[in-house]
Amino acid sequence: MTISNPSKPNNLVQTIERAALILDILGQSPQGISIRDLSSKMNLPKGTTHRLLSSLSYFGYVRQDSKTRNYFLGFKLVELGNLLLSQLDLRKEAEPFLRDLAERTKETVHMVFLDRGEIVYIDKVELDHNPSGLRMASRIGLRNPAHSSAVGKVLLSHLPEEELNSLIKERGLPKRTENTITDLTQLKEHLKAVRTQGYAIDDEENEKGVRCVAAPLYNEIGKVVAAISISAPAFRVTKKVIQESLKKEVMETAFKISQRLGYQEKR
Repeated sequence: MTISNPSKPNNLVQTIERAALILDILGQSPQGISIRDLSSKMNLPKGTTHRLLSSLSYFGYVRQDSKTRNYFLGFKLVELGNLLLSQLDLRKEAEPFLRDLAERTKETVHMVFLDRGEIVYIDKVELDHNPSGLRMASRIGLRNPAHSSAVGKVLLSHLPEEELNSLIKERGLPKRTENTITDLTQLKEHLKAVRTQGYAIDDEENEKGVRCVAAPLYNEIGKVVAAISISAPAFRVTKKVIQESLKKEVMETAFKISQRLGYQEKR
């Protein structure tokens, strides 16, 4: 599912905009944040920030540590997040296929959406008996740039050029590792190849030491709605392994999920 990026409304309510900013900042502060630092980041008086925090706390969107007095995201967001995920039929339909793929390859499997130019992880299957003992840093709800990941490149490759240009203009092409594609012309050529071949590889472009291979999911009208990937430590999953086995595995699983969603391949 590609979620469009709405333009900023002319009648945006300032209080809601500030509340949203608070939640974004708290989400990026795993150790919590003091009201003083939060006020500074928002360029607001301490009293105004306190009133906003008090209201958000009352409804459970924000909580305060009794010892450090730092503020954190509230558990109400977990509840809403779980409700959102429960409404995603795609996640429910794909889950058994993702688990089977993880079991067969013994690697971590992800599913993502494209939202406002970033990928959002909506499912992850990581085996308890991971052969390397290494755990992927990804988690459900995490956002990452699209241009540096296999799943992101798969999704970008199916966007109209005008929409792609708009997203890149807004987000840029930040360098995540020395392998990240940061040149627009090069990225567009790369995305053409991705669309033609039906899969994408992240060759340590988003995270050093991690390789991924991804394929798109199609709905009943043939539109790309999400992507799935296999992710693994680069020392174990070489480019040769991807070409010889994993790309086939992820593409076949993506096709099975797409069929489950009503997709019929054109002959």
